[in-house]
Amino acid sequence: MTSSSRQQRSGDRKQPVGRRGILAASAALALTAWTGPLMAQTGRKLRVTINSVVPFDETTWARLVDKGPRPAAYIFTTTFCPNCPDAFEKLRTFVMDAHRPVELVVVLMDVEGVKAVEHARHYVGATRLYAFHGFEPAIRQSVDPKWPNVTPYVVLLGRDGSVQRSIGVPEPAMLKQWLP
Repeated sequence: MTSSSRQQRSGDRKQPVGRRGILAASAALALTAWTGPLMAQTGRKLRVTINSVVPFDETTWARLVDKGPRPAAYIFTTTFCPNCPDAFEKLRTFVMDAHRPVELVVVLMDVEGVKAVEHARHYVGATRLYAFHGFEPAIRQSVDPKWPNVTPYVVLLGRDGSVQRSIGVPEPAMLKQWLP
């Protein structure tokens, strides 16, 4: 590369593209790559587009509770739940106002694959999409034996490993305890 090809035109003056310029551009690119997912998780400017679904079977919940991301909110829903998108939006708004990176997960109980991904449009801001894969009552039992099969069913996993459950939108006191 010749020195003339490394120069950029600034008015009538030619200035070489130096090492500092290259380092500044590299730093800006690295910062964008690092903050992009965080901003998507908190709903700021960028949005996560859900284009895949992860199977959720009888073993998934135990694995998430044991080794999953913290803090995290799981909203269990069906495609016919009229209150679930609103409950998710209230939860997402709380997370955005808290300015914390939080895993916001939607778990669809009645569809898989493409149909689940199509339904994700009701949950803009979700960071992950699961779909029940297997015998639904057994999967529900693995999540909570006392769950009365009512949606939205919300489970909040705290940074400290605490677990809180709610049918419908969690109460403000519960949310504040989850994300102090």
